[in-house]
Amino acid sequence: MSEMQCAAAVLMVRPARFGYNEQTAASNEFQHRDAAHGAAAPRQALAEFDELAGRLREAGVQVIVAEDSPDPAKPDAVFPNNWLSFHADGTVVLYPMLAPNRRLECREEIIEQVRLEGGFHIGRRVDLRDHERAGRFLEGTGSLVLDRPGRRAYACLSPRTDLGVLGDFAQRLDYDPVTFDAEGPGALPVYHTNVLMALGAEFAVLCTEALPDAAQRAAVLAMLQASGREILEISMRQLRGFAGNLLELRGRGGPLITLSATAWDVLDPSQRALLERHGRILVARIPTIETLGGGSVRCMLAEIHLPRG
Repeated sequence: MSEMQCAAAVLMVRPARFGYNEQTAASNEFQHRDAAHGAAAPRQALAEFDELAGRLREAGVQVIVAEDSPDPAKPDAVFPNNWLSFHADGTVVLYPMLAPNRRLECREEIIEQVRLEGGFHIGRRVDLRDHERAGRFLEGTGSLVLDRPGRRAYACLSPRTDLGVLGDFAQRLDYDPVTFDAEGPGALPVYHTNVLMALGAEFAVLCTEALPDAAQRAAVLAMLQASGREILEISMRQLRGFAGNLLELRGRGGPLITLSATAWDVLDPSQRALLERHGRILVARIPTIETLGGGSVRCMLAEIHLPRG
C-alpha cells in the first residue's frame, strides 16, 4: 500500500511524572540535569505539552492525547514515538527499549484509545520487544527516520539502534535499511537518528558533520537527492540545538513544519527560508522538556498513518 510521508494525525502522551531520567542519561548527550527547573519541572513540562497540543489542533492536525499513568513513574512518557509506530496498512509496531523504566510506557490502553478515538483500523501487530531479552534495541522513529513512500529506513547505529533488530523491522515492514555511523557532542554515537536527520515530503534535513565516514555520508546524500528532496544541511552546533528534530505534518492549510523555539533560533535566515518554502512553520517553546528529557518536538509526536474505519 502506498504511504504518504506526512501524517494528518498524531498521538501525544501527557506526562504524569516528567523528569530527568537517570536510566537514559548515559547514552543521551542532549539530556542535562538543571537545578533551575527543580521541583517545578513536572508542572512546566505540562504547560509546554498543552501549548504544543493546542497549537497543533488549531492548525488542523488531529491530536489524540493519552494521559500517562502516574504509577509506576515514567519520566520519558512524553516521547511516545520511541515505543510504537503506526502504518498505512493498519500495522502497529512495538519496539524494544534500552532503559527498563521506558519499557513501562508501552500500554495497551493507549493503542486502543487511538483506535477508538480516531476511528482508525488496526489489522496487524508487529512486536519486536523479544529482542530486549538479548540486549538488542530499536527505539521507534527515534532510531528510524522513515522514507515512507520510498520504503527506506535510515538509521545511525548506536546502543539504542541495533542492526539485527533493524533487519527484523525491515523484513516485516518491507523497508530497505540504510545504516551509517554518526558522532555527536563528545564524539559519542548519536543516540537517535532523528536528532540529526528529518524527512519531509519534499525536503530533508541532515547534519553531514555528524557522519565521519565520507563514503557513508556521500551515499546518504545521494539517496536523499535521488528521492527528489531539497536538502537542508545543518551544523553540529545546530544539531545540538535540536534543528534536526523537526516533523512535517498535514494541517488544515497544507504542510505544517513543527519544531522547537530552540531549533528555530539556531537556524540562519537562508535555512529558515528553505523550510518556509515547504510549509507553514509552527514554533513551540519546550525548554523544560528539551533540557531534562533530551528530546524535542519531533520526539513528542507519534504520527498516525493508520487507515480509517
